[in-house]
Amino acid sequence: MSGAKEQAAGSGRGGVRQVDVAALVEQAREGRPRAVARLISLVEGASPQLREVMAALAPLTGGAYVVGLTGSPGVGKSTSTSALVTAYRRAGRRVGVLAVDPSSPFSGGALLGDRVRMSEHASDPGVYIRSMATRGHLGGLAWAAPQAIRVLDAAGCDVVLVETVGVGQSEVEIAAQADTSVVLLAPGMGDGIQAAKAGILEIGDVYVVNKADRDGADATARELNHMLGLGESRAPGAWRPPIVKTVAARSEGTDELLAALDKHRAWMDEHGVLAERRRARAAKEIETIALTDLRARIAAPASATSLTALADQVTQGTLDPYTAADTLLTDLTTAP
Repeated sequence: MSGAKEQAAGSGRGGVRQVDVAALVEQAREGRPRAVARLISLVEGASPQLREVMAALAPLTGGAYVVGLTGSPGVGKSTSTSALVTAYRRAGRRVGVLAVDPSSPFSGGALLGDRVRMSEHASDPGVYIRSMATRGHLGGLAWAAPQAIRVLDAAGCDVVLVETVGVGQSEVEIAAQADTSVVLLAPGMGDGIQAAKAGILEIGDVYVVNKADRDGADATARELNHMLGLGESRAPGAWRPPIVKTVAARSEGTDELLAALDKHRAWMDEHGVLAERRRARAAKEIETIALTDLRARIAAPASATSLTALADQVTQGTLDPYTAADTLLTDLTTAP
C-alpha cells in the first residue's frame, strides 16, 4: 500500500481539523496506508466526524473474513499472526492486522507495539498492520476494535486478523467480534490444567498448540481434546473444533491451520452460521453505541442535575432506585 496525502477541508468547530471523508475513504479503497491510518485514528479518537465516516464505509463492508487470535501471554500470538499473514499473502489475499496491546500509563498508546514482531511484512503493499491500545478496556480488545475492523474491511482487505492482548480466562470478547476465534496454547505454561476450567478455552472454533517442538505438546493436545469431549452434546453436523499443532517461529503447521480456518468458514457458510454471527456482532455494536450515547446524555449538565435530585429522593427513602431509573430514562428518551 503506497503513501497518500491526507485531505483536509478546513477547520471545524473549536479549531478541530475537518477531513474530507469521501476523499479519505476513496484513498483507503485504493490501498493507501496513510488514508487507512487516518480513518482508524478518527475512530480511536472518537472524532466528531465518526458518524460520517461510518456512514461512508457501511456500503463497502461485509467482504472481509475476520479471524481472532487469543491466548495467554507468551503462547506466540504475534508469531502465529505473522505466519498466517505469510500464508494468506502466498494465497494472494490482502490482509489487515489489528494487534491490540496494553496501554502505556503515560501516553495511553500501545505499549508493546506488535508491529515490531511483524516487521517482515512492513514493506508488503498487500498488508496493513495497526497496533491499538486497550486504553483500560477489558475483554482483550480495544474499545474501537469493531469500527477499526470496518475500516480494514472497507479498505479491501480479504482477511482481517485481530490479535488480542494477552488475556485471562474471562476475557473472551474476541468471540463476539470475529467470524472465527483461534485459541492458542503452549506446553509448559499450565494451559493443560486450565483446559478443565470455564472461560477462554470454551470460545475457540480452532485450537492451536503452538511451540509443539517442546516437551509436553502432545500431552497438552490430549488434555485439550479430552476437555472438548467432556459432556459433548453437539447436534449432528455441528462443528467440532479441531486441534492444530504448530511451531509458528518456523512456520510449521501453518498450512494445517490455514486449512482448518478455511474449513470452518465453509462450514459456517453452509449452515448459515456466518450470517448469524455477523448479525449478532452488528447488534452488539449498535447496543454499545446506544449505551455510550446514553451515558454521555446522563453526564450532561441537565441530566446530572436531575440524577442528583433523584439520588436525594432515593437516599431519603421517598423513592426507590428502580422508579428513579425509570424516571431518568423517560427524561432522557423524551427530551428534545
